[in-house]
Amino acid sequence: MDDENKKAAPIEGASRKVKFEIYGEEMLEKEVKMSGNSGRVYLPPDWVGRHVKIIRTN
Repeated sequence: MDDENKKAAPIEGASRKVKFEIYGEEMLEKEVKMSGNSGRVYLPPDWVGRHVKIIRTN
């Protein structure tokens, strides 16, 4: 098997940070709240129908 076909095994419990560079219109910082068996973030109603990207920072 050559190097292109090898995949690195994920390291359990390892904290790895990556850098994102994003161009956009607005940014909000929010805390994710519990919602049943999931999490929820409320966004402004004028964002409905827009495309958003969520980045976990911690």
